[in-house]
Amino acid sequence: MELSGKNIGFALTGSYCTFNKVMEQVEMLANIGANIIPIMSHNAATVDTRFGRAADFVSMFEACAGSRVITTIKDAEPIGPKALLDLLIIAPATGNTIGKIAGGITDTSVTMAAKAHLRNERPLVIAVSTNDGLGASAKNLGLLANTKNIYLVPYGQDEPYKKSKSLVAHMDMIIPTAKLALDGIQIQPVLREYKT
Repeated sequence: MELSGKNIGFALTGSYCTFNKVMEQVEMLANIGANIIPIMSHNAATVDTRFGRAADFVSMFEACAGSRVITTIKDAEPIGPKALLDLLIIAPATGNTIGKIAGGITDTSVTMAAKAHLRNERPLVIAVSTNDGLGASAKNLGLLANTKNIYLVPYGQDEPYKKSKSLVAHMDMIIPTAKLALDGIQIQPVLREYKT
């Protein structure tokens, strides 16, 4: 299904090393005519790292989306009752965020957006980025892979010899995954060799 004219929530959590690749996808979605509702976790929106200043990422995100970033649980909650979104994308989705969604914990703007959106039985696309994807987060990733209306962006081991448990989604596959998710289809294969 085409994404032009669709209302797409796009949520960022704190895997800062992927932000630049993710912002490229946000820009592409805007360029094809999607209506983007930007969402960031508190840490994603406020923590400066070696990958950039938080304020710069917030500004870039708002410029691409054309609207203010949602950063609070209160502002994310209406996504459900007002059925604001056709699709929600969480990219990057940290192990922490994946665990909270798998466990039904709603204590951030992003997890509230996910809970609120899923109540409408609409697709949630998750692009994992975690150093423990084949460790403590593996069970949560497996649970989400088997959950109705959740679709995974293909992922792989980004540094198998230095960080053997680390998984990162192919961020350039967000849009193809989203298109199929709107038709209720999980893109395949999900496990793919990761090339930097």
